[in-house]
Parts: sequence; structure tokens; C-alpha cells
Amino acid sequence: MHTRPSDFGLRTSAFGRRLQNLQLSGIRTPRSPSPLPSPSGRGSIIGSTLENPSRLELLQRGPWFSLSPRERAGVRGNGAWKSQPAGVLQLALGFRIFLLLLACATVAAEDQPKPLTRVHAHNDYEHKRPLFDALDHGFCSVEADIYLVQGQLLVAHMRSQVKPERTLEKFYLDPLQERVKQNGGRVYAGGPEVTLLIDIKTDWKTTYPALRERLKKYSDMLSTFTGDTKQTNAVVAIITGDRSRKMFAGETVRYAALDGDLEDLESNPPPALIPWISSNWTRTFHWRGLGDMPPQEKAKLKEIVNKAHEQGRRVRFWGAPDFPAFWREILADGVDLINTDDLDGARDFLLQR
Repeated sequence: MHTRPSDFGLRTSAFGRRLQNLQLSGIRTPRSPSPLPSPSGRGSIIGSTLENPSRLELLQRGPWFSLSPRERAGVRGNGAWKSQPAGVLQLALGFRIFLLLLACATVAAEDQPKPLTRVHAHNDYEHKRPLFDALDHGFCSVEADIYLVQGQLLVAHMRSQVKPERTLEKFYLDPLQERVKQNGGRVYAGGPEVTLLIDIKTDWKTTYPALRERLKKYSDMLSTFTGDTKQTNAVVAIITGDRSRKMFAGETVRYAALDGDLEDLESNPPPALIPWISSNWTRTFHWRGLGDMPPQEKAKLKEIVNKAHEQGRRVRFWGAPDFPAFWREILADGVDLINTDDLDGARDFLLQR
């Protein structure tokens, strides 16, 4: 996949495009001599703060602001300047800017997708716009595979696909942090915690120390862990792939948790250490989503889910069928997350439930 680096900067959202088209009633950049000249007669009395800081004029009167003919006479031409109309002008301009900001807030609320907490963007980095495509669809969980190459954490599915510009920071950490700042401390304004599942593809003994240093720089948005206590924030990092509980040895504050296996349901570690259980579907089940799920497999699935939930963990299966009939069954049986590559299909399925 060949993509320009600029494709992965903060996107121009539909909100941004709509905002560019908004116009304040009665405010525009001058095209002709100002109807409200300054006392010296040398130009407009108001400088534009929207397009050209040196020129702004009121060309029309809205329902909230109107000058009487007497007042208009006092401010036109080269006659004496009236302080009262100038104050009214400033008040009116401020009020109209307030109305614009109010309209912008309404547009932003309408523009934000509904956060979907029961779906995970598997191998998210393989989409045309990593992270942004998933966020545009409302996903609250995304996955990034990383390789440690010459001191950089590079995002790719295979070692042969790494490129120096595809860093974890550029693809995920930086845009997530910017979005959190824009949305009042959350990835989705007023929304839930979002999961960044980081799949370590190189030896954790060398990769995790580099990853921890990166994550520490983004601690203002990350959920953190002290012992068995979690401090929830906008984004939680969960490490999968080549990992070990030993990687956290000696840490008083952690910036990530671990993805668990089915075996962890037997040892029951603290959920602050292992909040997720992930497993290969075909390792435990033979049903592939066609016809009814065999009763014995259905019972086994519910047993796994119930045990995980009793321990305070979520459940995800990878290597599983990826279509609505399968999604419908596993959600009905309590599985927490659809693991999918089909962003459109999964979003539409969840919104229609």
C-alpha cells in the first residue's frame, strides 16, 4: 500500500468543511468602499478578524441589531464620531460571533459518529486511513502491529513491510492525543475510553522498553495502572503479541495492560493487569457461522464469557468468521467485541441492532 504521509495527518472532517461554508449574516470581506467609514474617512471602522485582520465591515442589519437613521447619520462621512454607536457595533459583532460559535457546537455534535464499544478494528493500519477510518465509523478499539527497527517503533503487518515514516507516534499516538485535546479530554466528545491494542512483533525484551518510553510521553491521555488500581483516561493501551508479565517488573506506574489468553481464566490475575482475554476462534470452536451453532459449542462459549465477566474481563476472538450471522451469534452469547476488517459492515450491523 503506497500512501502519502499527508494522508495520515488530522483529517478535514465533515464538520470542518461545513464550518468553512458557514457565513455570518451581514459580515463579509469588503468589495467596495465601506458604508461605515472611520472618522478620518480613510476606511472601515472595523478590521476583519475572519479573513483580513485589517478590514471588516457590516453590510447588512440583522434582527438583533439596527441603528436608527439619526445614529447612522452620526457615524457616516467625516463628521464627529459618536462613541455610543461604536459600542453598539462592537456589541453586535460580539453577539454574532457568539451565534457562530453556538452554531459550530451544534454542527460538531451532529458530525460526531456514535461511539461503538462492541467492535474492534483488526489490523487497523491496513485500512486506507489508519485510525481515522475506524474513528469515522465510531470504533472504540483499534489494533496496531509494531516492530522495533533501529530504535523506531514501526507499524506494519510483516517485517518486510516496515517503512521509516510509519511510526506508532505518527499513525496513532499523535493523532489520538490531538483528538483528545479537541474533544475535551476524550476521543469522542463525552464518549467512552478507547482501546489501542498494540501487537508487539519483535522481542518484548528490547521492544517493550522503547514502547514504554513512548507511552510515557502521552500519559496525559492514557489510562494508567498503579498496582491493582486503574486510573481511567481517554485511551487505554493493551499489549498483545510477544509479551510477558515480566515486562512490568519493578514498575510503580504502568502505561499499559496485557492481553490475556484463555489459560488466564484459570489463574485469575488482577483485571487491572489483564483486562482482556483474546483467543483464536478455531482453537476452541469448529462452527464457522453457517447454520445454527451446535449446542455444545454454544454452551462452551457462554461458559468462557461468563467466567471472564465474573473476573472483570472482556472477551475477543480473532481468526473468526467476519460476517453478520456470526457477529449476531457471538454478541447474543455475551462476547464483548466483534473482531473485524469490515468497518462499514460492522458499523451498519451494530447501528441496526
